[in-house]
Parts: sequence; C-alpha cells; structure tokens
Amino acid sequence: MYDILIVGGGTAGLSAAIYGVRAGKKVIVLEKKNYGGQIVNSPEIVNYPGIAKVSGFEFARGLYEQAMSLGAEYRTGRVIHIEHIESENTMYWQVLASKADGAVQEYEARTVILATGAKNRPLGVRREEELIGAGVSYCATCDGMFYRGKDVAVVGGGNTALEDAMFLTGYCRKVYLIHRREGFRGEEKLLEALREKENITFVLNSVVEELAGDTALSGITIRDVVSGEQTVLSVSGLFVAIGQMPDNSDFEQLIELDEKGYIQAAEDCKTATPGIFTAGDCRTKTVRQLATAASDGAVAALAACELIG
Repeated sequence: MYDILIVGGGTAGLSAAIYGVRAGKKVIVLEKKNYGGQIVNSPEIVNYPGIAKVSGFEFARGLYEQAMSLGAEYRTGRVIHIEHIESENTMYWQVLASKADGAVQEYEARTVILATGAKNRPLGVRREEELIGAGVSYCATCDGMFYRGKDVAVVGGGNTALEDAMFLTGYCRKVYLIHRREGFRGEEKLLEALREKENITFVLNSVVEELAGDTALSGITIRDVVSGEQTVLSVSGLFVAIGQMPDNSDFEQLIELDEKGYIQAAEDCKTATPGIFTAGDCRTKTVRQLATAASDGAVAALAACELIG
C-alpha cells in the first residue's frame, strides 16, 4: 500500500514525488514512457529560477535522480483504470497499469496525483518532429532568445500565438505570424499592440506545408488556402502555437474535466474527488511553464500528505 501514487513522470510528477518522500510518505511514480515529459526535448532551459542554463534532459535527470535517492519508487506503465475501494477496515485506490508486454500490474494507494501533462498540438507536417530543438519549437519564452537577430515565424491565431509573436519581436529581426484564417481568436488589445510593431508581418489565410533544412530549419513553404499559391519564407525558427492536447480521457469517469479535456482544479491542486489531486499542465490553469509545473507538484503532494495525516 502506497501513501501517494503519482501518474506521470514529468516535472510536476517528479516534484510531487520529492515533496512526498521528504514528508515521510511511501511514494510511487507511474510513467507510460520515459521520465521527464516534454522538457527533455528542449536543448536549453534558461528561465528556471536559480539555474542559469541547463538542457531539458539534464534537468529531468536531476529531478528523477533526486526523487529516487530520497526513496521514491518508479515504474513504467500506462494507467488504464483507477477505482475507489472501500471496505469495513480501509479505503484506498486500486490502480491498474498496462506494461509494454501487455501485462497488467495492480497497485494500491491511499491518494493519487494525476500529473499526466499535456502535449503540444503539432502541425502534422513532414520532418516536424525531427527538427524539434533544431528550429522547431513550441515555447517562445523558452527558446526565443536563441533566435536573437534572426527571422522567425509563429503559427497560430489565439492568445498564445499573439503573445509569442509579441515576445519574439523584442529579439528577432523579423517575425511572420501565420494564421489559417483572416481573423484572429486572440484578444483585440493584443492584436492592436502587435500591429504597432515594425518587424511583424501577418500572413493570413495560410498554412505551413513543408519544412526545409538539413540538420536545422532554414525555411518553410506556406500555402494560401484561398488562392492555393505557395510561398517560401526563409526563417531560422518556427514557433508552433496552435494549442495543447491533454491526455485525461481515461479518467473522465473519475474526475471533472473542462470542455478541452483539462482536469478541473484550482491552485490548491484538489479535484472534486476526495483523495485525487492533480498537478502540472494537465489541469485548468493560465500559465503552463516549467516553474509552475514544479510548484503544482509541491502543492499537490503536500495536500495529499495533509489528507493522509
């Protein structure tokens, strides 16, 4: 019987493990793939407080090694079912996880923290995954500084895309903002402020068709969805901001999700289901950054410890 079972081995999950074991609890982390989450794809992290510069892989490895050295356990497996078990003497959560060989492992825990994260929605063009960290990015605030004085493009039409473009205008020589429609979904005030920037070019009614470059991005081919005309833009960076996709469908009968599939929880990281907590990018929140994921992990773990007593 574990005190805390954490679903997800990213920054939020591993941070929760660290705080859980330091509070004297028996903790296990279940991760369907490899530990670290999305951050392992980032070549350099330069915005985490107290760490001037570190690779995403090194950061994730440090979290993992710290959690394991403190006594947390780690297992690989995709959680497929969580059920509340109540008997005369005890109450706990039964968690079933499917392993790579198809076998199903059963775990028991007094509390559960869902830290399943959210993955960036990809464009779906050829070589996109190959060029991640070599020109393709999903986080302007994380990677924008690497493109100082260069030409870049942002894809998207919501607030994130507008904010990313605004941020990049302060560092890059030229910023193309590509959107598949004529109008934007983002706030009008953001759009007005962006229009005042001299180094921004709006490319509307257009989608990205191809990525060019051998070992690093050198340009993109865009297609006008109205005329069908194709144009090549020479850019060193492509920032994709077309939304994120949470992976919480397996738990929709257990906790409340919003219309986009994120777990409903406030800053206390408590769900509407007693004994189930959540942390990181999988929950409803405004800011999804490395620092806030770590913060969520700490909050969720301490809340679980408080419930256990």
